[in-house]
Amino acid sequence: LFRSLDWELLEADMAACRACVLCERRNQAVLGAGNPRADWMFVGEGPGSEEDKRGEAFVGPAGGLLDNMLTALALSRHDNVYLANAVKCHAPHNRTPEAAEIGACLPYLERQIALVKPKLLVALGRPAALALLNTDVNIGAARGRRFDYKGIAVVVTYHPAYLLRNPQDKGKAWADLCFARRLMAEQTSSGAGT
Repeated sequence: LFRSLDWELLEADMAACRACVLCERRNQAVLGAGNPRADWMFVGEGPGSEEDKRGEAFVGPAGGLLDNMLTALALSRHDNVYLANAVKCHAPHNRTPEAAEIGACLPYLERQIALVKPKLLVALGRPAALALLNTDVNIGAARGRRFDYKGIAVVVTYHPAYLLRNPQDKGKAWADLCFARRLMAEQTSSGAGT
């Protein structure tokens, strides 16, 4: 079913979803934001309260920090980046989504990735890494390594909301993004000769 959904049908199906308890308190399901043909795809945890109100991914304080991080890489959510989340509905009290909730939303995320066809995925935090890698990872141990999602390179780093609470780790996140940029450059240069 999901393999045949275009963006419009995917969003409609997601809006009607009742697969987990997160649908009970949401204002709206949040599909994502950015360029739907982007080379870079960033996957976060789930919409916060501001995203739940506005219906767009990464619009609160964490979104502002992410935008600054993208700018430092000469990227923009409006140009060559697509932003999505592991879960599409706001979790009460901004709690971390549970594995079953991530699993319930996984077909939506998988379809988004299939539609965008990014060259690189960046997992922002543990829930995103769990969704993309199908295993629970320790962010500190996963940093600086290339993972794989169905042939697409995956880089794991801290979520911007975590960085707002733990600014001492911003340098580590910057190193992760520089690693991601190197992976993207390698893919671009190796793909140019084929």
